[in-house]
Amino acid sequence: MNNFSPAVLNLNPEQETGRIVAGIRNALRNDLKRRGIVVGISGGIDSSVTAALAVRALGRERVFGLEMPELHSARETIELSGAVINFLGIESLRMDISPVLESVGAYRHYDNAVRMVIPDYGDGWKSKMVISNIFDNKGFSLSSLVAQSPDGSIFRKRLSLKPYLEIVAATNFKQRTRKMLEYYHADRLNFAVAGTPNRLEYDQGFFVKLGDGAADIKPIAHLYKSQVYQLAEYLGIPEEIRKRTPTTDTYSMPQGQDEFYFSLPYHLMDICLYAKNHHISPVTAASSCGLTPEQVKRIYDDIDSKRSTTRYLHLKAVTLQAIPEITAS
Repeated sequence: MNNFSPAVLNLNPEQETGRIVAGIRNALRNDLKRRGIVVGISGGIDSSVTAALAVRALGRERVFGLEMPELHSARETIELSGAVINFLGIESLRMDISPVLESVGAYRHYDNAVRMVIPDYGDGWKSKMVISNIFDNKGFSLSSLVAQSPDGSIFRKRLSLKPYLEIVAATNFKQRTRKMLEYYHADRLNFAVAGTPNRLEYDQGFFVKLGDGAADIKPIAHLYKSQVYQLAEYLGIPEEIRKRTPTTDTYSMPQGQDEFYFSLPYHLMDICLYAKNHHISPVTAASSCGLTPEQVKRIYDDIDSKRSTTRYLHLKAVTLQAIPEITAS
């Protein structure tokens, strides 16, 4: 592909919306046998577009939105999730999941893990986990903890494996608690649960197994994040949501997805993932990304690494003997 450019990610929003809408209707009618869809609304672009597509497919009366903020959620999360629910006109419920997380020890486990690295960490402190830029470490990323004391001092400490795993395990409570609530409401309404990962997140394992990775239908998993933004504009998603920087909204300090998992802004990751998927050489891709061929090669290697290390997230439970697929007679 000699004329490779970011324009390859451009789509026809009207046609793509039509395909997704038809797919949602078909899946609910023929595969899932459910009346509607439950969507966890975070105020981010992916959940907003997923909910809007569900409304296009089924009507607002058959889409139920759940807002599930917690202690560490940013203030704008509630404002933006409320904005998209008002825009769509769907029935919804807001539930603060902090008491649930407190009861299972999520915050306590997290604080204890942080104190393995910063012993003084306690009340009034804030923190987040970040990764290094892959260009700074010869193609691999290193995780660090960034913490802010009550007086505003910033501390950054490299994470060894044990506190890293403890922190991940503690924060995963949040996604799994939210999914539990989504399925409660899906069960009572006879609805299906919609997952909201885009292709970049789905491919690279940026989700929690049996947390935000659990769903009955994933309407935008085939779309690169750049394409999700194109649909958002076509669907009329409020501008303040479309302008929001992608965030994990998991830690008490503000944190973008690029500093937590991808190392690079989504538009660069999108074009590099597309290029790798279509066997575009690093030399050809580099000219479209504003990067060097060596940098693109490092990104390709990082894509492969994440695919390998997160493969188990996509796997169903392992059975020890082959079991014939169950089908209706």
